[in-house]
Amino acid sequence: MENLLSIVTFIPLLAAAILAFFLRGDDKDAQRNAKWVAMAATVMTFFVSLFILFGFDPQNTGFQFVEERPWLLGLQYKMGVDGISILFVMLTTFLMPLVIASCWDVKTRVKEYMIAFLILETLMLGVFMALDLVLFYVFFEAGLIPMFLIIGIWGGKERIYASFKFFLYTFLGSVLMLVAMVAMFSDAGTTDIVALLTHDFGSESFNLLGIHVVGGMQTLMWLAFFASFAVKMPMWPVHTWLPDAHVQAPTAGSVVLAAILLKMGGYGFLRFSLPMFPVGTDVMAPLVLWMSAIAIVYTSLVALVQEDMKKLIAYSSVAHMGFVTMGIFSVNQQGIDGAIFQMISHGFISGALFLCVGVIYDRMHTRDIDAYGGLVNKMPAYALIFMFFTMANVGLPGTSGFVGEFLTLVGVFQVNTWVALVATTGVILSAGYALWLYRRVVMGDLIKESLRSITDMTRRERAIFAPLVAMTLLLGVYPSLVTDIIGPSVQSLIGRVDTAQAAFDATSQLAQH
Repeated sequence: MENLLSIVTFIPLLAAAILAFFLRGDDKDAQRNAKWVAMAATVMTFFVSLFILFGFDPQNTGFQFVEERPWLLGLQYKMGVDGISILFVMLTTFLMPLVIASCWDVKTRVKEYMIAFLILETLMLGVFMALDLVLFYVFFEAGLIPMFLIIGIWGGKERIYASFKFFLYTFLGSVLMLVAMVAMFSDAGTTDIVALLTHDFGSESFNLLGIHVVGGMQTLMWLAFFASFAVKMPMWPVHTWLPDAHVQAPTAGSVVLAAILLKMGGYGFLRFSLPMFPVGTDVMAPLVLWMSAIAIVYTSLVALVQEDMKKLIAYSSVAHMGFVTMGIFSVNQQGIDGAIFQMISHGFISGALFLCVGVIYDRMHTRDIDAYGGLVNKMPAYALIFMFFTMANVGLPGTSGFVGEFLTLVGVFQVNTWVALVATTGVILSAGYALWLYRRVVMGDLIKESLRSITDMTRRERAIFAPLVAMTLLLGVYPSLVTDIIGPSVQSLIGRVDTAQAAFDATSQLAQH
């Protein structure tokens, strides 16, 4: 099937255009129609994306389903997927119908709300499929706009502050990446990502403003890309925008932010930083490993003192992303396999946890942990679901959360045992804050008068959680569903990095002699 990637990418955008131009009014019928159009578009996108998954050959480490045609100003429109990107595409198409279903109770500016999420889906899919630098940058940056509007229009009391903080942090980080992209084009003469993956960027060390730059241009370009992807993930210490954005965002916005948008940073490291700047990666990896270990411990400790449920889960997300960066920059099979697995798993688990907060927020309109207690007495189904995802978040064996954390720790242990030791304490701390949250919200006697009339989950809410439970269990007991797809591509990536690093080491030794 030709143009399959473009069809998957632009179905949501087409649906957004239909809503924008053909749906009039804001009465109940118009609101219902907007929701059903958005739901139909996201479900159709998921089913069409299955053709990509079933037609994908994991043993082929190159790009598949490649589409290439002229674009604006002599640039190329080029799309493709490999073993690293295909699962992020599937994660996005799988989660978006659940996100739309979770918006069913929205009453204000429903049409615009649905349009924002549909445009956002197109832009997120574009990031994972783009095979041209300019195209990637357009998708990567444009994704900020609908998210900015979702937080700024439908968010909480401090939504304007949170939306601008989110936008400025992530946009300013990307300005340096744009500078590096211009430098890459001037050096390689192309914006084609496939060609750039085989281009040898300069790695000769030089002095810059009195500072000896080991790895030369590669290290500088690596730092420029790092500025963008580290903010996007987000890594400590540039993580402070995330808790504010999560707390102010509506539930569906938090789900997309945690489950998909944060993964763009990790994907960027795998697509650009490692294969294009292997020498820069070698020079900077020890720093990233320690930053990741600090992030895991620090944000876990900060999560322990939170009084807002969303803020606690947001800090938990930063800690889990610490495992991802740690795995990626261990640059070995277990580490990178574990990092990608952790990102996919975190998409299901963190998305579900934010939905869990949304369920009780819709009923009580507060996220304060102290406002709850004893919910198990009135909401047994909710208590069960919340317990399942709390344990998955902690990394209980049998859930997908365990596999990702275990693999990344095994990978890091081979590189730096001290980093692995510090990071492992984060596993213990995560059990502390997650179980503490669960005990205070769900367990105990129902003594607060305001909670006596609270009702358990509706059929719609249970239907939203069912696929998330299924995927978290399936990947927990059968992780090779993911590792078989990513394995060959990861192996090829590591081979490319190792070869370049060995050549640099040999050149350095010759220069010393």
